[in-house]
Amino acid sequence: MDFNVGDLYVDLRSSVGRRLFLKCEGFNFAGSVKLKAATELVEAMEREKKLAPGATLIESSSGNMGVALSIVAVSRGYRFVCVTDTRCTRAARRVMETLGSEVHVVSEPHPESGFLGARLAYVRELCAADAGYLWLNQYANEGNWMGHYRTTGPEIAKAFPTLDLLFVGAGTTGTLMGCVNYFRENLPSVTVVAVDAAGSVTFGEPPGRRLIPGLGTSVRPAILDTSGVDDVVHVAEEDTIRMCHRLVRHGFLFGGSTGTVVSGALSWMAANGVGDDVTSVAVAPDFGANYLETIYDDEWLASAYGTARQAAWPQPDPIR
Repeated sequence: MDFNVGDLYVDLRSSVGRRLFLKCEGFNFAGSVKLKAATELVEAMEREKKLAPGATLIESSSGNMGVALSIVAVSRGYRFVCVTDTRCTRAARRVMETLGSEVHVVSEPHPESGFLGARLAYVRELCAADAGYLWLNQYANEGNWMGHYRTTGPEIAKAFPTLDLLFVGAGTTGTLMGCVNYFRENLPSVTVVAVDAAGSVTFGEPPGRRLIPGLGTSVRPAILDTSGVDDVVHVAEEDTIRMCHRLVRHGFLFGGSTGTVVSGALSWMAANGVGDDVTSVAVAPDFGANYLETIYDDEWLASAYGTARQAAWPQPDPIR
């Protein structure tokens, strides 16, 4: 069954004041862009005859990949074990468990490699204890980016044949690498800009505290090849939250990853003098329903960032 449905774009000009088209990847049964990679990862193992009926898949995820793999696994008759951490939203964990997945939550970060390092270590421990576990390893598996090379890249190129600029968030870098490889081979004139979270080590920056799951890593993904990436912009979490709140005032309820990508795209466009004659697209990984208890919750914001910073979040526009 094909769970990848919908290829909707919205023009954010009236919301952010710039001509920026947003590819909304939340319109599928997993609710995020991760369904494309999850499908490719599992289908590749099936093509290689590595999966027997009732096999148990295991993966580390901050949320969206876990949900996507839960859907793919149950639809194909496999068990799925997700190793996540305390930053994963309760909504995402509930969805995984409702779909029949087993969820392990890591509560303490690794002293050097953070929560991702701790999750990966725990996955290795589980696999060592049970040889029946099949680790997909999205951080090193080329199927992660190949799913987007086959789908996301061609979809954008078809919708925008005169595309100039593409902004893609960097988490596991599967979406980024899939788009980079596709456009370098098919439309090399397109400028591809990676958007990363401040505090992420993916592109060589020092590690820092990150509370919003999705983009950024504490361990550099093995599939990342920076040679085809034209530029990188880092976004502070405060700017991510401000953008999410700005967009929701215009009727767009997006997740933190989307807030990061849009904020990074706008700052890059402003810094590089991009005008309305340039066709720009940004990839929105998911919607915001799973984040109502975090980035859209006043108590969480106050607890995570302090009341002084919380006071700086945008307030609703006055009724006209």
